[in-house]
Amino acid sequence: MTIEIKRSTKPIDYKESMKFLEDRVSKLINEKSKELIWILEHPHVYTAGTSYNEKELLDNSVKLIKTNRGGKITYHGPGQVICYFVLNLNNRKKDIRKLVSILENTIIQTLKEFKVESFNDKKNIGIWVKNKYELQKIAAIGVKVKKWIAYHGFSINVDNDLKYYKKIKPCGLENNRIINLKTIKKQKYDSIKEKIIKNLINNLEK
Repeated sequence: MTIEIKRSTKPIDYKESMKFLEDRVSKLINEKSKELIWILEHPHVYTAGTSYNEKELLDNSVKLIKTNRGGKITYHGPGQVICYFVLNLNNRKKDIRKLVSILENTIIQTLKEFKVESFNDKKNIGIWVKNKYELQKIAAIGVKVKKWIAYHGFSINVDNDLKYYKKIKPCGLENNRIINLKTIKKQKYDSIKEKIIKNLINNLEK
């Protein structure tokens, strides 16, 4: 099954990326397009999923973009790697839980290649690391399904500026529960985008 791989080197406006995804979903429903994996970064932006609570917004100056993905308020910005996808579950197993498991395993495997141990949590969606006796979130996952076309994706904090999380309760969490890879382990992460693509495709083909 052929999946188009799209790589964007310049930061992509959030609203533009959502428009692109929605358009791709429509085309895939009508069987006029391939599935998609899209690696990119966003400029600074705060977004709210379908289950967000206004109490999670700690700074009223924040401009919030409401989106149809699952989840709560989160932040995107430079240094955070985003993996969006548009996948046709009609041609795969119609199993959303299995898809989330594939995404979780992809992130865990990718981080392991950089010798960073991480894990999923049944109570809290996303991927976590244990840092100084505390569990901290390193990656967020958000999925939307329309006529068994799954889209949106996940983000991994690589070397983004964590101060932007102070204006919100990211995913309903306190600010100090969010971390990035550079804080955990100072090393080069230049190859992380290609490793994400490799691991995601391998897991989808299993």
